[in-house]
Amino acid sequence: MKSPAIEVTGLHKAYGAFEAVAGVDLHVEEGEILAFLGPNGAGKTTTVEILEGFRPRTAGEVSVLGQDPAKVGSDWRERVGIVLQESQPEEYLTAAETVIMWASYFADPRPVAEVLELVGLDEHRDQRVGRLSGGQRRRLDLALALVGNPELLFLDEPTTGFDPTARREAWAMIDGLRDLGVTVLLTTHYMDEAQSLADRISVIAAGQIIARGTAAELAETASMQTRISWNPQDVPLADLPEQLRAAAELLDTSEGQRETSTDPAESQERLVILTDEVTDTVAVLLETAARLGHKIESLEVQAPTLEDTYLALIGDAERSGELTR
Repeated sequence: MKSPAIEVTGLHKAYGAFEAVAGVDLHVEEGEILAFLGPNGAGKTTTVEILEGFRPRTAGEVSVLGQDPAKVGSDWRERVGIVLQESQPEEYLTAAETVIMWASYFADPRPVAEVLELVGLDEHRDQRVGRLSGGQRRRLDLALALVGNPELLFLDEPTTGFDPTARREAWAMIDGLRDLGVTVLLTTHYMDEAQSLADRISVIAAGQIIARGTAAELAETASMQTRISWNPQDVPLADLPEQLRAAAELLDTSEGQRETSTDPAESQERLVILTDEVTDTVAVLLETAARLGHKIESLEVQAPTLEDTYLALIGDAERSGELTR
């Protein structure tokens, strides 16, 4: 049976009367990617720095790769890789020279050529760091974290400032770490990034974990429903079965509010149903359209995004008084 890569119970970090971390429990399985999400000031960075062994804790039990990070030596540190939001490698060295230098710090480093290929820098190995693009610099950061052949990788906002193409390339690279058996703890403010990469997600706010699970499980926790919409000319409200008619709402999507006009040609009207019964609802709509002799090419089915879920969870926690600071 595998041991968890990270096991945290009742973690507290206080600065005088202020508790930055107020009883966090965290579990990360070996080989998984866990996204650790939360607003600024939520306690994310403090928690991660405790896990990395850079900040002492006030109370709680912490095990990272089977050891307490507050009591570890250099052998443990060689098993951990860290990618910070910003780094400052020597700009006059080439990418390859930089990785070679870092490899010399480890007893059993991964081959430099392999690392450069893994992060997509093999064609830029002789480029000086000062002339690398922002995306290439971020790839170099990941190379430096991987060259020690770590079992666990902390990724802090890995694609901040990337253009969309560079972000997608970085995602593929991070997703490929699974094939290496590397466990990843990812912090990010990009919800689509977390949804694309993470096996599981933990959400922290005001120093407390308020939700955890897969994106689908979090959506269920937040009572998020799937949005089904279509042009009312395809299937009019009056022709819907009674149960769907009661659940449907006529919206003007050009303004994001209920439409008062009765002439669909004068607005961008959509009939909208929020539901957990997606398959049954769509089936009834298609049957109704077929009975009317219509095509329902305007049909859209939008599952809740992780961003929708995240904002709902934070809002629910604030309204309920669950967040005490």
